[in-house]
Amino acid sequence: MEGTVFNIQRYSIDDGPGIRTTVFLKGCPLRCPWCSNPESQSFAPQLSYRYTSCLKCGACAAACPNGAIELLSDGLSIDREKCSACGTCVKACVNGALELKGSVMTVEQVWKVIRRDLVYYETSGGGVTCSGGEILSQPDFVAAIFEKCRGEGVHTCADTSGFGSREALDKILKYTDLVYFDLKHPDPKRHAELLGADATTVRSNLRYISEKGVALTLRVPLIPEYNNSAEDVDALARLARELAPGAAVSILPYHRYGESKYAAVGMKYALGALRENTEAELERAAAAFERCGFNCEVSR
Repeated sequence: MEGTVFNIQRYSIDDGPGIRTTVFLKGCPLRCPWCSNPESQSFAPQLSYRYTSCLKCGACAAACPNGAIELLSDGLSIDREKCSACGTCVKACVNGALELKGSVMTVEQVWKVIRRDLVYYETSGGGVTCSGGEILSQPDFVAAIFEKCRGEGVHTCADTSGFGSREALDKILKYTDLVYFDLKHPDPKRHAELLGADATTVRSNLRYISEKGVALTLRVPLIPEYNNSAEDVDALARLARELAPGAAVSILPYHRYGESKYAAVGMKYALGALRENTEAELERAAAAFERCGFNCEVSR
């Protein structure tokens, strides 16, 4: 069993209970403007360029078989149309400025990384989280990883937007202890405009998970000008009460941590001038969910 992974983060403390290993899968059908992992969106490997590590030696340009790299006075110019992500330039780069984001791995290769931290899971109540990208786009791979974890007594957490088939969801839920589910916008039309995806599928899958009784935490990205008005927040809280009344809720404040990653993979960050949340907005959002009966926390 193989899947495409762009990162395995060890000693993660933000992707579920305890100390965890988070396996980030490549490929997502959504296009959230605030996405902090732009390298996760494409299903294909991508060349990433970190300007601050570049020695401007030109070795990569000389090595590229497609003529996709040009050395300029201020760094590299990469023609993304010509680049085939073959990795030749990465091997030629002596300072790690170039990196391929995304590689095919087997379940056993992933497990070799996971098993290094078994003692931390045991002492902290942690485990393994599969995130993305969108895990429902690689359900067999995620299910196989989680099956291996369950056989070894390792806690599993599925981090999903909910946009995928019911068949894919069932494959993963069979071996899942906890679901982190993103709840992004209460208005179906606006949901489709912003994310490029139908809200019906997401809502149906959320209700399904809730009714199956799997431990569930709703994660609500709070984005100024997109979903943090009093009206939107109240509507999100009511929607959550309708679809998943027994869930926990975590408010995720907007941040720019992923902004530099966009340029690295040749993408434009659309929210560069967007302000961050105020404390009043975060408190208002938490209060809205608490009024609807939820145990709500604000991630910091």
